[in-house]
Amino acid sequence: MAHTHSKSTEEHRHHAAKKGPVTLAIVTVSDTRTPETDESGRLLRERAELAGHMVAAYEIVPDDPATVRELLDRLAAGPAQLVLFNGGTGLSKRDSTYEALAERLEKTLPGFGELFRMLSYEQVGAAAMLSRAVAGVYRGKVVVCTPGSPAAVSLAWEKLLEPELAHLAWEVAR
Repeated sequence: MAHTHSKSTEEHRHHAAKKGPVTLAIVTVSDTRTPETDESGRLLRERAELAGHMVAAYEIVPDDPATVRELLDRLAAGPAQLVLFNGGTGLSKRDSTYEALAERLEKTLPGFGELFRMLSYEQVGAAAMLSRAVAGVYRGKVVVCTPGSPAAVSLAWEKLLEPELAHLAWEVAR
């Protein structure tokens, strides 16, 4: 699909690219993953570093709202410009990442979730509606939350995050 870009969008991307690498924090929310089995966290770290960005923090936390909120506060006080959460966005009783993060967002980016679900639909059909991917701004940081599957994380990174990472970091900081 061909994309046309406005002159202002291209100017913003150009200014953002001149700011240099983006600093990220990566969080996997899971009751079962370990650093050895966290394929999604590893994928995000590898792709970010391959693209020339810096990973300031990497954590795995249980799917517990208080723990997720506490970590968000800690990471928002740190050097990361973007905090990427994966996991805990489904509908099961233990899935609570969406609630923990969405209530904290000071500004939301509804287009992220909308586009993510649209792209997911192409891969998984109607099951895409079960995704509660969300993004927004909290304390001057861009916060993104995706489902925890490697396919979902890869889709979000390749189609939405990587192309706009510097632009997101620049916009929220200006």
